[in-house]
Amino acid sequence: MRFLRVVVIIGVVLGALFVGADRWAAGYAENQLADRIQSRQGLAGTAEVEIHGFPFLTQAASRDLDRVDLKLRGVEAMADGRKTRLAELDASFRGVTLNGDYTRGTARRAEGSALITYADLTTASQTGATLAYGGAPGKVKVTAGIEVLGKSLTRSVVSTVTLEDAKDGKGGKVVRVHAEEVPGEGIPGIEGLVRKKTDFDRRLDGGLPVGLRLSSLTSDEAGVHLALSGSNVVLAGS
Repeated sequence: MRFLRVVVIIGVVLGALFVGADRWAAGYAENQLADRIQSRQGLAGTAEVEIHGFPFLTQAASRDLDRVDLKLRGVEAMADGRKTRLAELDASFRGVTLNGDYTRGTARRAEGSALITYADLTTASQTGATLAYGGAPGKVKVTAGIEVLGKSLTRSVVSTVTLEDAKDGKGGKVVRVHAEEVPGEGIPGIEGLVRKKTDFDRRLDGGLPVGLRLSSLTSDEAGVHLALSGSNVVLAGS
């Protein structure tokens, strides 16, 4: 009985040591992956990575991770020479295959979400317009100042924010803000002047992990929410 008790104690100790070593290795890998993603994305904010599944060491040895969750804060999407800040980007990567030196990971599929606040959308407009919640999903309120016949006028419009296919031949999607109706008050040309300030398109492709695509969009009081999905998505690497 004493021998069995010793065997059990040794087994528990070795098991605890293995679990501790496994969790340490997973934590180390998470930190290294987060640092690499942050460096690759050029983030001013933060990157957090969580590797799911146990034991991690077995997954690492086979270079195949079941699931990796990524949280980015303050990522800038660069496209057409313009930056659009994403306040949040959360994504879940499934079936991540690592390369030989563990510097690159590619997920068989991924899905997630991103948030653009109205403050960041205002900056992205680059027209001097101010954007806010429009009172219903998919609606934004856009306020802009214009000059008409030497007079300064301020106009607010309710615009629809949608996700559209890019028409520049490069593929991908654009976030489009378009006023439903512009109050003209009988002044010739005022609608065109207002739309120059309130209507705009912005691509976001340049700031997303390779293979991750925009799939849908809506808005609420917090901002504009984007749904993301893709296959063969690059999680890290150059």
